[in-house]
Amino acid sequence: MAVHEHPHRSSGFHLPSFRRNRTAYASESAVSADTGTHTARAYAFASLRLLTGFVFLWAFLDKTFGLGYATPSGKGWIDGGSPTKGFLGSVAAGPMESTFHSWAGDPWADWLFTLGLLGIGLALVAGVALRIAAVAGTAMMALMWIAEWPPVKHLSDGTPSMSTNPFIDYHVIYAAALIVLAAVAAGDTLGAGRLWAKLPFVHDHSWLR
Repeated sequence: MAVHEHPHRSSGFHLPSFRRNRTAYASESAVSADTGTHTARAYAFASLRLLTGFVFLWAFLDKTFGLGYATPSGKGWIDGGSPTKGFLGSVAAGPMESTFHSWAGDPWADWLFTLGLLGIGLALVAGVALRIAAVAGTAMMALMWIAEWPPVKHLSDGTPSMSTNPFIDYHVIYAAALIVLAAVAAGDTLGAGRLWAKLPFVHDHSWLR
């Protein structure tokens, strides 16, 4: 009598397979880690946005109301003082020295500078219009960098400039931060960025985001 083997027949008993469980667990862990990293990054950028926004807002408040820090009490904009006269009038180096002197204290310069600080500060704190804030803030920081002119070793009167770096100073850092915050849509976390992007006129014009 012939005996036929059936290699595909199972005895009904299986050892538990851990390979599939390990693979599934590894995949879930990777997804969880990636999600956690993304969340941490989003909150880190949101924190940077809020802190940078407060820098601009505080400058606006101090120059407007004379809070006694950079602007002496009673010398604020509402008291008749000029937000630009002191800074632009004291420029002592760079290719635009005479130009900045002519701008110092002009009403248009005061309005443009002060409202720029307010607009950029509010945009960053609220998390909206970050692209506009980045462009405006970068332009403002570039002008202030030129006013201080870090590359020079000596001022126009011959005294040392005390420049700590001929290229990179805090104006460049602020400008870079503004560009990065706009690029990563930092207003979506701890801000109104998502709601702002859904507005019809913003949705139709991406440069407003």
